[in-house]
Amino acid sequence: MNQKSTVIVTGGNGFIGTNLVRLLLESGQYHVINLDALTYAANPLSLEDLDGHPDYEFVKGSITDRQLIDSLFEKYKPMGVLNLAAESHVDRSILSADDFVQTNVVGTYTMLEAARMYWNTLPEELKQQFRFLHVSTDEVFGSLGEDGFFTEETPYKPQNPYSASKAASDHFVRAFNHTYGFPTIITNCSNNYGPYQFPEKMIPLMILNALSGKSLPVYGDGSNVRDWIYVEDHCKAVKLAFETGKPGEVYAVGASNEQKNINLVTQICSILDDIAPPIEVPQLRDRGLKSYAELINFVQDRLGHDHRYAIDASKVQRELGWKPEVGFETGLRKTIEWYLSNPRWVDQASGGSYSEWIEKNYAWRAKKEAE
Repeated sequence: MNQKSTVIVTGGNGFIGTNLVRLLLESGQYHVINLDALTYAANPLSLEDLDGHPDYEFVKGSITDRQLIDSLFEKYKPMGVLNLAAESHVDRSILSADDFVQTNVVGTYTMLEAARMYWNTLPEELKQQFRFLHVSTDEVFGSLGEDGFFTEETPYKPQNPYSASKAASDHFVRAFNHTYGFPTIITNCSNNYGPYQFPEKMIPLMILNALSGKSLPVYGDGSNVRDWIYVEDHCKAVKLAFETGKPGEVYAVGASNEQKNINLVTQICSILDDIAPPIEVPQLRDRGLKSYAELINFVQDRLGHDHRYAIDASKVQRELGWKPEVGFETGLRKTIEWYLSNPRWVDQASGGSYSEWIEKNYAWRAKKEAE
């Protein structure tokens, strides 16, 4: 049996990180060190079943903590880093970009520099094996018109504080490869959906609001387009890029599932109507709702709202042999069923600082609408 490789996954208790940690462990190839600060969007319940797993270790800490990171490299001697730790919600970045600059920019730089210094100490054979994979977003490319697709060659044009912070982190990753020969790989992915996604994001927000009989807020006229990928498909692409991708390369990852926001919300309502009709939900039974679609409410558009994202994933398909496996309708139904089946996780994720932020965010939006 081949010896398992030790890797550090940053942000492993987040949405994509949770799914990636599970994928890596299920492969039987890796010993995973999960470094996560457990900020508001990281739920400890997401990986609690891995407590005691022989190939999994959790370390609470920030990617801005250089002393801690150095100690992890010294102790575990990993053969790679998969960097997912990031602040990721656009609305939060519009309210305040401070955390985004600290985590996404300063944190990524800190991880890069610590990893590079460790890499410099390795013998040549192990240097050749080491990889630093950085997970990014298609939002760094800005906004598309009605036609065309983002590719690995698309110029960067971030248009909100979140995407600007991710663009900055991508540039540092590229610079470390070009300047130092440090073996980095970047993946830029379209919108993810699936299990363990934090309730502030569009799909879980719509599911949970609907089941609570709350308004389903849709920005503008709902015509903005996003390209959706099931999170497990994305994680398989990340794993493949880490294992077989070429240092210095960028891989755009998407599943060719473009959806107008309003169409996505109506699909969620339709699936909920089928598997959890309002008449069967105790808190909705007396409301007289015939469909969750009656809860849809158009609200003032987000500041700087990008019109359309869409990914051309032909490079990752051609060079790495990856392809998406989960169709959108199937994935969306699986996602809704997961949220219905995991009330304990939902209750914890929806409480505390998240509830406080929701109140603050909606107060801010109401103020903007009144201006």
